[in-house]
Amino acid sequence: LYVQATGQAAKSARTVVICGVPDGLLHDDIMADILMIHFQKSKNNGGDVEEVVYPTREKGVAYVTFEDKEVVESVVKKDEHQLEDKRLSRRYLLKVTRYCDNVFSSVTAVLNVSVFQDHFVLEDLIQELKRKSTALSFGPLQSNGHISVQGSFPAMQLLRDFLLLKAKSLSEKDKREERKSHERPKPRLQQHRLTAKMKNSVHDADGEKHMVVLDTDIYHYMKSFSPRTLLMSDDVVISDVTDGDVTTVYIESGGSGSDAGQVLRVKEKIEQQSLKLHNTLRKERIYFEEHVRNEKQRYKWACESLKPRYPHVLIIPYDTHIDVIGNSSQVFEFTKEV
Repeated sequence: LYVQATGQAAKSARTVVICGVPDGLLHDDIMADILMIHFQKSKNNGGDVEEVVYPTREKGVAYVTFEDKEVVESVVKKDEHQLEDKRLSRRYLLKVTRYCDNVFSSVTAVLNVSVFQDHFVLEDLIQELKRKSTALSFGPLQSNGHISVQGSFPAMQLLRDFLLLKAKSLSEKDKREERKSHERPKPRLQQHRLTAKMKNSVHDADGEKHMVVLDTDIYHYMKSFSPRTLLMSDDVVISDVTDGDVTTVYIESGGSGSDAGQVLRVKEKIEQQSLKLHNTLRKERIYFEEHVRNEKQRYKWACESLKPRYPHVLIIPYDTHIDVIGNSSQVFEFTKEV
């Protein structure tokens, strides 16, 4: 995990974002080849190119990764990049910025596996989770059944889905055992403990209650720029609980006459939007200089004054820093101007 993370960070440092690529004029492979030639030329302050990613999710945007990170500095410093090639009818002005490597790559959550203690040796369960989730880093198992987990948000969601499936299979096993044990003088309350805990925290069948676990920054961005996704109505009620990097969104029926399927549709819509934002958003952090008087107010004023020019950038102020969230090129330009 450390090697992978280090390698990704090193690659980000060797990557630039190219905006203004002429879209739809040539085949994508040809345009990628033209971009590679442009950024390998010494007259463009270029160097050996390792990879060109084009097309991307953003129209007219490409990513160019150099073999040497020193080339990034020289390429960005060049006053003007004009893309020209005999296969193009004219020159096209490109905008080149550094790739923002502070991405939504890691969140930390505390996992409570104590609900499984009647069915598993918890240490063995953790070893199984580690084998299943090699992209995650696990802390020591605490005596209360809590364990800290760190890694990418998608990997965290896969871990959660795996645990829910395991809980569901145990619940079904308990039901089968109960049907086979009619001669027992009294029901075993312990075997229902796991089912009750998982059901209450994930899905209440009577009240049609579901939950979605999101990256907190992505949740803030969704609330600001996709409010319809989280729109409440008489039929569906949405609430949230934030715990550091993670926000849990609860979706439940608003009344007895509401459509049960609507709760699930809202849940799926939130999940799809979250995945889309996770793949496109980047984050930069501007730290305040403690020794400078009124530094916090000055930075906030600068951010607010620039905001109209960057309508899709989210600014989240904290006591020690400001988080800037948006697509890679806009986040970099915004932070540079601040």
